[in-house]
Amino acid sequence: MFSDFSVWCVVPAFNEERLLPRMLQRCSVLIDRVIVVDDASGDATAARAEASGDPRVQVLRHATNQGVGAAIRSGYLAALDAGADLVVVMAADDQMDPADLPRLLEPLIDGRADYVKGNRLIHADARRMPLGRRGAAYVLGFITSLATGYALSDSQCGYTAISRAALQRLDLDELWPRYGYPNDLLALAARAGLRVSEIAVAPVYADETSGIRPYHFFSVCALIARRWARERARRLVPQGKSFGGLRKSIT
Repeated sequence: MFSDFSVWCVVPAFNEERLLPRMLQRCSVLIDRVIVVDDASGDATAARAEASGDPRVQVLRHATNQGVGAAIRSGYLAALDAGADLVVVMAADDQMDPADLPRLLEPLIDGRADYVKGNRLIHADARRMPLGRRGAAYVLGFITSLATGYALSDSQCGYTAISRAALQRLDLDELWPRYGYPNDLLALAARAGLRVSEIAVAPVYADETSGIRPYHFFSVCALIARRWARERARRLVPQGKSFGGLRKSIT
């Protein structure tokens, strides 16, 4: 079923020299190409990726740190330019189980979805997630659902898969470059009319650090509110027209 599709994996990486080699070692055989986007790391992240020994791996480097959302955008654009059919995003810290990948790809291949997100909160091992992270995920998922209209619960999960056609419909130039990009991408998906599905994925927490700072939580809430306001304004004001300077404020 998967052999008819070119599957690429985007791996945003910032100072992940320790865990990235382990993640690349476990990379699924379903993936045809891996793009590691080194977001101006201060360690040997890029060198470790290049030394992986896996011929599927290529490294893109940002000259300056731009954020995880910007790294994913760079990977998406590179995959599109190379003709990828399906593009997966996996974290460099090895917190995503390759065994879940077929179930993320199936809705795309079957034509049931345009964009598929992993959902750790509905997995049988959901309680393996740190309590603070799990609580924040529930709240942010609820807020994101209200803002986008999508019925989802784990908006923050970065384990995703998207089709080529869906990527081409997204305005990637608008994607928020830093922490909070998953919520912004969902808003852009709603604008493009993409069908979004969630699939249960295993929460993986071993020796890697994981947590969410209060600052990050509230900044994501502010980002969701801002994007909601902009999208609402876009719907109220026809494209190409202005009203009291509103058009300028939302473009």
